[in-house]
Amino acid sequence: MPEGLQLLTIAGVFLLSAMSPGPNFAIVTSTAMSVSRRAGVLAGLGLAAASLTWALLAVAGIGIILTQVPWIHAAVTIAGAVYLIWLGIKMALGARKPLPAVGGGGIKGATAFRKAYLVSMTNPKSVAFYGSVFTVMVPVHAPSWFSIAVLTIAGFVSSAWYCGLALLFSHGSARRIFAKAKTGIEATMGVVLVAMGGRLLFSR
Repeated sequence: MPEGLQLLTIAGVFLLSAMSPGPNFAIVTSTAMSVSRRAGVLAGLGLAAASLTWALLAVAGIGIILTQVPWIHAAVTIAGAVYLIWLGIKMALGARKPLPAVGGGGIKGATAFRKAYLVSMTNPKSVAFYGSVFTVMVPVHAPSWFSIAVLTIAGFVSSAWYCGLALLFSHGSARRIFAKAKTGIEATMGVVLVAMGGRLLFSR
């Protein structure tokens, strides 16, 4: 397969992975609606940074090691499950709190970036995804420019998709709808995150 077509295929796979519902979607949309547009975009950038980190690890061969060494994979799974459960409980308990004013401060933005980054970095699906992509779709003796191109694609696709979601869900109409149903939405998202974490723990 020509290298250009390979890169397009990899970009498509990255996009489909980003679009699939999961913790990443929940974190970026809830942050955009409940905090501010800026915080939502920073959460999206945090997810993009995590994607780039996983891609770098996969290029270095660490992603394959994580998928092949059972105890390391188990440790990542447990850490990710516990973190999702903690986030879910925190979100559910704070569901009744009033919606903050638009334009959250820098601390909230930094927290949004860090929280989103940790959600993606402790997601065992990311380990399996990037490990498999680089094992199956990236040639063993690929030139350095090809690996750099894949890293660029991973960062660009993730940032474009998640920041786009943040901009969409932070729109005035979306925020007004969210304000009216905040308690129910955040409680539901909290339960979903706890369920995702529980499923990770008990499906091992």
